[in-house]
Amino acid sequence: MTRFVRFAHELGPRFGVVEDAEVAVIEPHPFTAYRRTGERVPVTGLRLLAPVIPTKIVGVGRNYHDHAAELGSEVPDEPLLFLKPSSAVIGPGEAIRLPTELSAEVHHEAELAVVIGRLLHRAGPEQALEAVLGYTAANDVTARDLQRSEDQWFRAKGFDSFCPLGPAIATDLDPSNLHVRCLVDGQLRQHATTADLAFDVPTLLAEISRVVTLVPGDVVLTGTPAGVGPLQPGNRVRVEVEGVGALENPVVARPAEGEDAADVAAPDPA
Repeated sequence: MTRFVRFAHELGPRFGVVEDAEVAVIEPHPFTAYRRTGERVPVTGLRLLAPVIPTKIVGVGRNYHDHAAELGSEVPDEPLLFLKPSSAVIGPGEAIRLPTELSAEVHHEAELAVVIGRLLHRAGPEQALEAVLGYTAANDVTARDLQRSEDQWFRAKGFDSFCPLGPAIATDLDPSNLHVRCLVDGQLRQHATTADLAFDVPTLLAEISRVVTLVPGDVVLTGTPAGVGPLQPGNRVRVEVEGVGALENPVVARPAEGEDAADVAAPDPA
């Protein structure tokens, strides 16, 4: 298994391969043929970034029976698909910013995320898996009150900081039975395995590729198990995916309009 990370560097974001206590720097990135530069940096003190900034993030709603039940719904007959914008992506350690002026009920949703490695268009399930680069952890942060009140989920799912990803992209994992957990301030809230997915990863990728072409770097969120719950300023939320690692983010209240404009930058795909 290879674990790719993206990290802050004086020359700009760089990619590397985790090897014990060090990261071997690579160029240009893992989504094409790459080479090792010979530079190695210690893992300790490294500021990890989101492992990828996708052109699109495809989410899947109600893909665990127990989560559908806790929302008073059933698993749909076909995958329930939605999009999150790439501007929602943040990395490990970055703050989830609650839009308290617009939503009073923001929930965590721990998920296995699939990272696409090559073009995927109208593929069958077996072909779809061949297009996967690897897997990472995701938190599909959701304004639940907005989701309940609106037929479209753009606002509920799309706020800046509502898609933490990381800490690494792990290759060569079997996505059929991985443990997914979420802890808030050390308290376990969600725990399931991907064996409980209503639609498994190959089926999801094949179905999505019938609708939209997935390109290298795109991310598919596979759904969240039961146990979703509210986040409050001051919380620290941790998503764990077996084989990937732990993704931790603090939770803060979003500043008033105009106060944080300087902190928002255009996403850099590399």
